[in-house]
Amino acid sequence: MTVFIGIATVLTLLVLVGVLWPLWHSSRRLFLALLTTMGIGTALLYQWVGTPAAINVAPPSREAAAANAMPANLDEAVGQLETELKQHPDQPEGWRLLGRSYMSMGRYLDARRAFETALNLQADDPDLLVETVQARMYTDPQRRMDADAVKLLQRALQLQPQHQRARWFLGVSQRQQGQAAEAAKTWEPLLAQVDAATAASLRKEIDAARIEAGMPALPAVADAAPAVASANALQVKVSLDPAFAAKVRLDGNAQVFVIARQPAGPPMPVAVEKRSVTELPFTATLDDADSPMPTLKLSQMPEVELVARLSSSGIANKQDGDIESKPVRVALPAKGPVELVIGTE
Repeated sequence: MTVFIGIATVLTLLVLVGVLWPLWHSSRRLFLALLTTMGIGTALLYQWVGTPAAINVAPPSREAAAANAMPANLDEAVGQLETELKQHPDQPEGWRLLGRSYMSMGRYLDARRAFETALNLQADDPDLLVETVQARMYTDPQRRMDADAVKLLQRALQLQPQHQRARWFLGVSQRQQGQAAEAAKTWEPLLAQVDAATAASLRKEIDAARIEAGMPALPAVADAAPAVASANALQVKVSLDPAFAAKVRLDGNAQVFVIARQPAGPPMPVAVEKRSVTELPFTATLDDADSPMPTLKLSQMPEVELVARLSSSGIANKQDGDIESKPVRVALPAKGPVELVIGTE
């Protein structure tokens, strides 16, 4: 237990710097405040579940000191936390921190197990319920939520009816199940809770769901300001490699997805635009209105990885047989259009 504070502090900083990094560009004061708060919270957690009195015992042996050395990187910190939790498995915050670390490493099945363990110890935490659902979703190849995940989201909303992420994911699940009218109804209360830019993006999703359900789009917002490209908007020129185009016969119903995602981050895009293959070559403009998640927007990113995907199935998630351009990493704001060529070797 004597190294728990060190492990937790290192993991908290390594994981949260990745999660909170976009705030450095939009609000450095908030970025530093959140990191400081998490550091204080880790210390308080250690005071509660740790053994501070151990500080006053005799110096450890050389072997013990080596075993208790502070981790130098995320992999070492995760390894030490895993060992700590094997010895003291009744720490929900430790399991939660381990789950977040696994998520940042792309180890989604391990993250799911860690969050579910935390949930068994702390069943009435709405944030933990949603984190568990998100980990479960990432373990599914189609990023779908099963019936148990839906129950967790419903439980989160019972505990906290204004929980935005729980409501968003519940609507996503309903849309996945073909319940477009229910998804629109679930999402509509969010319009009164989010900022204007997010609301504009969310209205597109709601209107698409309503139209799919055979319902009219939402009434136009009175005196709405004309839409403008958000901060960090990206122009992307997409074309086919001539040699590739000469060798293949394209299905006229195929779709092209222009995707911006976090480099080395989760697979969920921060912006995506869908075009018909018949429009090639074309120039797409990606901005916050193209975000599939209102809580994760292009304007929050310091840099993104861009890719164009040719999909014969028309499904956004990558399928066998899909052809992608070489990914291009771009620092934001970009100085000019970014070119993506599909089919290059």
